[in-house]
Amino acid sequence: MAELRWTDEALDWLGNIHRYIAHDNPTAAAKVIDGIVGKAELLTSFPDLGTRLRIVPEGEVRMILYGHYRIVYLHRTDTKAIEILGVFHGALDMDRYLP
Repeated sequence: MAELRWTDEALDWLGNIHRYIAHDNPTAAAKVIDGIVGKAELLTSFPDLGTRLRIVPEGEVRMILYGHYRIVYLHRTDTKAIEILGVFHGALDMDRYLP
């Protein structure tokens, strides 16, 4: 089973998503965050679940979907760990933020 790590930037994205939704509906915000985290946790058992976006020296940058959000992660080839790089709304140009 692969280790799951969240980068500081990914945690910032989660916080921003939560604050944005919670402004109108705190219950919905909690459900969305729980869903995103739950989907990311699937990667510990199925690290190749997502679509490969690119290959980098550290491994493969991949993406899975949860609702309107794209969870982007690095599947490291050296440690086999999964690093969540960011969580992006579908309307956002995520390429500006990726390695």
